[in-house]
Amino acid sequence: MKKILIANRGEITRRVIHTAHRMGIETVAVYSDPDANALHVREATQALALSGAASADTYLRIDKLLAAARASGADAVHPGYGFLSENADFARAVIDAGLTWIGPPPDAIRALGSKAGAKALAVAHGVPCLPGYAGEDQSDERFAAEAARIGTPLMVKAVAGGGGRGMRLVTDLAQLPAALASARSEALAGFGCGDLLIERALLQPRHVEVQIFADAHGGCIHLGERDCSVQRRHQKIIEESPSPAVDAALRERMGACAVALAQAAGYVGAGTVEFLLDGKDFYLMEMNTRLQVEHPVTEALTGLDLVEWQIRVARGEPLPLTQDQVHLQGHAIEVRLCAEDAHFRPHTGRVLRFSAPPATAFERAAPGALRFDHALEEGAEVTPHYDAMLGKLIVHAPTRAEAVAALVRALHNTRVLGLPTNRAFLAACLQHPVFASGQALVPFLAEYAAGLQELLLNEELSALVPPALSAIFASNPTSDLPCAMARPLRLRHQGEVHSIAVRELGGGRLQVEQAGAEPVTLQLPQRGVHCVAVGPRRWHWQTGGVDGWVEDASWEPAVRAGVAGGATELRAPFNGKVVALPVAAGQALAAGDTVVVIESMKLEHSLASPAAATVAELLVAPGQQVSPGQVLARFAPATQGAPA
Repeated sequence: MKKILIANRGEITRRVIHTAHRMGIETVAVYSDPDANALHVREATQALALSGAASADTYLRIDKLLAAARASGADAVHPGYGFLSENADFARAVIDAGLTWIGPPPDAIRALGSKAGAKALAVAHGVPCLPGYAGEDQSDERFAAEAARIGTPLMVKAVAGGGGRGMRLVTDLAQLPAALASARSEALAGFGCGDLLIERALLQPRHVEVQIFADAHGGCIHLGERDCSVQRRHQKIIEESPSPAVDAALRERMGACAVALAQAAGYVGAGTVEFLLDGKDFYLMEMNTRLQVEHPVTEALTGLDLVEWQIRVARGEPLPLTQDQVHLQGHAIEVRLCAEDAHFRPHTGRVLRFSAPPATAFERAAPGALRFDHALEEGAEVTPHYDAMLGKLIVHAPTRAEAVAALVRALHNTRVLGLPTNRAFLAACLQHPVFASGQALVPFLAEYAAGLQELLLNEELSALVPPALSAIFASNPTSDLPCAMARPLRLRHQGEVHSIAVRELGGGRLQVEQAGAEPVTLQLPQRGVHCVAVGPRRWHWQTGGVDGWVEDASWEPAVRAGVAGGATELRAPFNGKVVALPVAAGQALAAGDTVVVIESMKLEHSLASPAAATVAELLVAPGQQVSPGQVLARFAPATQGAPA
């Protein structure tokens, strides 16, 4: 193996490049039009264009990827994760083209890539599974009958794919038709297959997965577990190992089941068997036939390079360790830094400023040190064509408490300015007493996210004035001379306008007065405040673990600067495509009724009416692309007798 084409983008491509170059292997990057200047393109030995923007036209095109492999002289293909990494047809096409496939055999991908097929194989080999239905009859009538047999609560799942897409919880059978429709729609959009299954749902489980590795000589071992219970929309944002709930005996039982399932499918390479853990009982969710996003957690605990293992196994080498030679040291935690707002809605935009504390990248960090795997740089554009993850911060420490503390510090000292991120939210999750005590279950965010969001909002409000003034006066510096006149300012934050009076004291000092508070003196520039302009009179700021956005509304008419008496428009919060309009002009709405469903970054988002109203006008149609701030619908006051 002399040259590997990496059929992916972003941080996972950089991750594979890092190990391949260390092993003396050349690499080939491929790129879509939006990725032409991306880091992974510049770091590979060679790079070829795929021509196009959307995934369907680039990273999901088997013909283009194989043509790039031929043109570059690559003799192997690594799929990364996502895109075609679990596509058996792609694996077969690579092998049939005479190239080395750095992944499991196509038949194993096919057998395990379907959740329904994996469950059937698991049952045959003694791996515990929840009761459910995964048959060929995909009619709503059959699902209704099976749901009545299984009982609620139950989970609707897409048979293909992963990443939490196409999953819906049903707690009442009346919810089933809508859950089937939305899960099927999301699965079709994300995976090209709308087949579903249903199974009994556990309402208070942990999500615990086991990393396995197999070679072509019959060897198969596990490398411990990862606890991935902190999730939003069934997508992980915090992963750690070892799980606070798994002892040595349970680890052995889960590991044995994971290995049994892999061997039953004739598996070769890296894979992850995902379980729901309920006390000491566990049940198969699915098997991911690829390298996971969270593999650095396992690398930290074992000291191994899993990409190197993938390459060596693909070359036909046996596993370098036996099960009893695997030793897990300390504790590791990873968080996923994503371009999303406080309500988990993905955002696009340009990274205007980026810096991070000292960190290694793509290799194991020393205990207590930071590893930061990413593809970030100032000027990088986050587009709507791909998912919202920007990178992963990983800390390895002797104890769990030390790992948590170090990761919080790392997040507080990471700067990503120009678009919203979940940086502050991740730090708040890590510091929540339920997570800190190791008791976070899958419903953790469903139960505590609102409280965390309120906490962060209060922190923003408490910190607002110094960074706002730092931003405003950075473009219009203060005078060295004092001024007797106070300057009125109106600052808009989270839709609310705050009035203050500012008097320049000279030498960069400001006296700030707010209603009901004693005057405060500030010295500019404020130490520890970082801000960038993101539009006319609008700034993004960070200070420590707090993120915020502020506008100078001083020059607007007071009636416009204030809070409107009622919402009259619904605007798009991000780029996306309209996939459904479940309302019509003239229809009466209650607060919270869905008005528009937008697909963005592979997920569907329901945008609701903020109050009781009547739909006056719909300004978009299904299939239409929309941009942030675009008006989607206009409302009139609620009609007589409208729902409240």
